[in-house]
Amino acid sequence: MTEEPEPSGRAGRTPIGRTPGTPCWVSLMVHDVAATQAFYADLFGWEFQPGPSRLGPYVRALLGGQEVAGIGRLPADLRLPVAWTPYLASDDVDLTAERVRMCGGTVGVGPLDAGEAGRLAIGSDPSGAVFGVWQTADRHGTDLGAGPGTPAWNELRTFETANVAKFYGTLFGYEEERTASDDPAGTDHVTLRLDGRPVAGIHGLGQALPRDRGPHWTTYFEVTDPDSALDRVTGLGGRALAAARDTARGRVALAADPEGARFALIRSRPAADGHSGG
Repeated sequence: MTEEPEPSGRAGRTPIGRTPGTPCWVSLMVHDVAATQAFYADLFGWEFQPGPSRLGPYVRALLGGQEVAGIGRLPADLRLPVAWTPYLASDDVDLTAERVRMCGGTVGVGPLDAGEAGRLAIGSDPSGAVFGVWQTADRHGTDLGAGPGTPAWNELRTFETANVAKFYGTLFGYEEERTASDDPAGTDHVTLRLDGRPVAGIHGLGQALPRDRGPHWTTYFEVTDPDSALDRVTGLGGRALAAARDTARGRVALAADPEGARFALIRSRPAADGHSGG
């Protein structure tokens, strides 16, 4: 996400960006932006530049000169969890926001202009999981699976998949593929596809879903060695939530940063097979 030009509303737009429904950005809202920057700079080698001023105190994380993620300060009056939030591409964020409401979801932020970065909204699905929608006229954003330190996958952990998958499918036209899960806590799993390509997963955990967390999206970040990366997380003041293990998508570990935002560390398999990482 970059600096802001003229506002970009619905009228007269000819989007040339990403396929609607494609995960295109991840963002984290925290209480202490500076401390969070230091944590992820040490963990992933990120550098930072100022982001759109309309988003408040906000920075863009860069790796090798490419934007990979955003970190902003959580407003005191905004009741959102400290969590990584995936953004899904849209040709018309206002229309998508209307569909979110019509399908039983809620819109908590926006739609609003974020300058040159485009137009965005933040909402939640009927189960309560928070996600973002992003409209841009170009290809701003991160490319998933672009190497160590970049987002590689996003997965929704929720109670059940059928109704939630229908919600996201209505918004973006996903194809659903029932797949086996690597998690011993449950086998209710759906891979969401666009044009036959896997773009995200939904994992239904039923009563095994942690009550203190509720339904939530998890972002997987690519690393060369999840085991040593998990050790690095704890050394930097974060927490190890699940030891590294081998899955159909690669070797995966689950962690939390010092403010409690959960994320996964993954060494992806050379050839993706369409299954989820966790």
